[in-house]
Amino acid sequence: MKKWMDYMRSKYVKADIMTRDNYGDWCMPPENPKMIHSEDPARQTAGDYLGTSYYYYFLDLMSRFAHLTGHTTDEKEWNTLADATKKAFNRKFLNVENGGYSNNTATANIFALAYQLAPDSMRSRVFQHIVDKTMNDFKGHISTGLIGAQWLMRTLSGNGRSDIALHLATDTTYPSWGYMVKNGATTIWELWNGNTADPAMNSGNHVMLLGDLLVWFYEDLAGIKSDSLETGFKKIWMKPVPVKGLSHVKASFHSVHGPISSEWKTEKDIFDWRITVPANTAALIAVPAKNAADVTENGKKAADSEAVKFLRMEGDRAVFEIGSGTYDFVSKNFPSEEF
Repeated sequence: MKKWMDYMRSKYVKADIMTRDNYGDWCMPPENPKMIHSEDPARQTAGDYLGTSYYYYFLDLMSRFAHLTGHTTDEKEWNTLADATKKAFNRKFLNVENGGYSNNTATANIFALAYQLAPDSMRSRVFQHIVDKTMNDFKGHISTGLIGAQWLMRTLSGNGRSDIALHLATDTTYPSWGYMVKNGATTIWELWNGNTADPAMNSGNHVMLLGDLLVWFYEDLAGIKSDSLETGFKKIWMKPVPVKGLSHVKASFHSVHGPISSEWKTEKDIFDWRITVPANTAALIAVPAKNAADVTENGKKAADSEAVKFLRMEGDRAVFEIGSGTYDFVSKNFPSEEF
């Protein structure tokens, strides 16, 4: 990995900008349903923008790998390169006046947020451009290719707009995943307009365009996610995202330790969440609640249960720690108007 990073840096990095990119945001929706690739510069995301975004992400990964393996000198070097890349990225691509990146495509702004490139003070303005591009310019439709789609849904939910994510997930008009299904697809097309574009370059089974939809189902809607430090689901982080228009979610994941399940339903101001945590693991769970006193587990106050440890309140969430087993949490006075 070090050799590859050194090769790419020596050959393609100019003034801390990665100039190498071949495909851009592959297969963004074109301006004409017969086209394969968009020719509209306003729809395209610059190659050096995407290249530098990924390069920064890889530098961050290399720093983390070096830390985990005890290579402290390497860790410092990767961090130094990452800092320089981030500064160059913002100098070149951030429009301070309008709060957007590059030519303001949804993909450009998604990557600035997903890879932590945008300054904290600018994040809300950057995100608003994603909302405006999706809901106004593209009239409530996806505007990304497969690169932007890798973080589209999680970026929307992570910034408080799960309602838009749910709209995109359930949309059946072009361009959308539902449009593919409605037009007979049983697998994911390579193109959003796979039924109308020239078949010369049009795979009918091209999972990349699925993006982070399935990840969003599991990690956001169901709230099943491995802890970022204790990986491999030894510790599980569970934080479901209730969203207006969706009253029931049921999901299970067969981890190396055993099945993890999450099933929740809402009714008026009640959030009912049934969880299964496998043996030899632990979970941190974030229950939607105004305060911990409103949360019960199996009919008893959760904060008083021996099997449940109350840790803290995080905004509209009561955070508990639990061990292996099956639990039934109920949150009363659930702030449903916020979701």
